[in-house]
Amino acid sequence: MTTIALYSNKGGVGKTAAAVNLAYLAAAGGASTLLCDLDAQGSSTYYFRVQPGIKRKARGLVKGNRELLDSVKATDYAGLDLLPADFSHRRLDLEYAERKKPTAQLAKALEPLQSEYDVVVLDCPPTINLLAENVFMSADVLLTPLIPTSLSLLAHRQLLAFLGEHDYRRARVYAFFSMADVRKRLHRDLMIDARASLPNVLQTAIPYLAAVEQMGVHRAPIYAFAANTPAATAYRDLWAEVRALIKL
Repeated sequence: MTTIALYSNKGGVGKTAAAVNLAYLAAAGGASTLLCDLDAQGSSTYYFRVQPGIKRKARGLVKGNRELLDSVKATDYAGLDLLPADFSHRRLDLEYAERKKPTAQLAKALEPLQSEYDVVVLDCPPTINLLAENVFMSADVLLTPLIPTSLSLLAHRQLLAFLGEHDYRRARVYAFFSMADVRKRLHRDLMIDARASLPNVLQTAIPYLAAVEQMGVHRAPIYAFAANTPAATAYRDLWAEVRALIKL
């Protein structure tokens, strides 16, 4: 099982859209896939028309047990399941803080999934707290969307600094540009500079297009309603880069 986390310490960067589309593409390529919505807001859960809520609330993600599998829901897409969000996820860091080895709790909770799925995609909330540190410990690949703005790049550098200071493996962190508008010179220049100065920036950039925003209207991955658009092609190219990383 390979765990891919979509994470950013800055909100509004296209993280959930990427998580939904990459999970869809993984499943469409034949990998048994689970998307875990760890964000209490439940955006991924909303996209798949699933009711929020897991058994035992936040405690269901504290211990590794088969009960977690009872909360998994099928989606409308073959090979793709969803572990829904729960509003109690806002307390996950507090639950983890009460345990021994508090940064290892999420990895322990996901252990029962090892024999069930080839790929697990984590859609993570935009915070640096104990839940985030659990994500850093459990993810095989940490994918971070970057908007081509100065503040987004500043936030990413802060994340890299935090990972380095706390001995998390920065080599597993890969960034990609999201909500990019190549018609804007500032966006083009910032992407060039970032690729030259930051480690592990992928080549694919997700464009800032209406089709991505319409996912919320259709409540579906972009391939379900706009498969032949440039945005869909960009997610396909991004998945090709990620799939090469994880050797799937």
